[in-house]
Amino acid sequence: MESAAEYTQRLVKYGARAHKSLGQNFLISDEVIESIVLASTLQQDVPLVEIGPGLGVLTRALAKRVPKMWAVELDNHKIGILNKELKEYPIEIVHQDALKLDLKDLWGDKMGYLVGNLPYYITSPLVMHFLEQETHLSGMTIMVQKEVADRIAAPPGSKTYGILSIAVQISAKVTKVMDVPPSAFWPAPKVTSAVIRLDLRPYQGFNMNRKDFFRVVKAAFSQRRKTLGNSLAGGLGLKKEDVVERIQSVGISDGRRAESLSIEEFQVLAKAFSELK
Repeated sequence: MESAAEYTQRLVKYGARAHKSLGQNFLISDEVIESIVLASTLQQDVPLVEIGPGLGVLTRALAKRVPKMWAVELDNHKIGILNKELKEYPIEIVHQDALKLDLKDLWGDKMGYLVGNLPYYITSPLVMHFLEQETHLSGMTIMVQKEVADRIAAPPGSKTYGILSIAVQISAKVTKVMDVPPSAFWPAPKVTSAVIRLDLRPYQGFNMNRKDFFRVVKAAFSQRRKTLGNSLAGGLGLKKEDVVERIQSVGISDGRRAESLSIEEFQVLAKAFSELK
């Protein structure tokens, strides 16, 4: 079989193009493709969907390992290529905006798995869109910009730890698979990418309303260079002295900064402020 690079070069020769407006950079590294496949849950009884198949190089490798899969693509031109090049594979191509995709429409009440080289300009909304479908998704292996991967996987106390870190980690276990250089794509992007695996699961010990929780998390990070006392007062629209008193009442120093707090500490803090709406 043609290598990923040979396959892509052949299609480019006959008119395939990468559209910048759709954030298209096509994977041409067989090594990276194999790493994505090995990192993913590909089983006979687990439905599989790929987001953004592009020219289908990763799709070919995935389709060999499952009895059927779905590939969600927005670009009409790429759909034509996929229908022609992958007609021998057990693939159903779905012409749809992935941000509007309901996994239940694909496989009903089953729990499936997602793989994708996500467009960088909508990575965070896409990740959150699928994390919210935890009743139909067990996990995902995704390619994202390295900077975003670092933010998603960041632990408390790091400079990259923030709202995105908490939003993902509260819904999934994050595993960094590998960094991917620009040379693994055509055309080569200007940034390094990364493959991460997200295993969806309830966060142990989390037992409060998520809206109330993220109200406090967002307020705390609204002015991340300031102390908790100042950022929460400004973000929640409360008097600083009342905020400081409430923070201290749960054993947390108001002089700390948001990036130093664990998810458990944010939950304690959010419960303390849940009645002050």
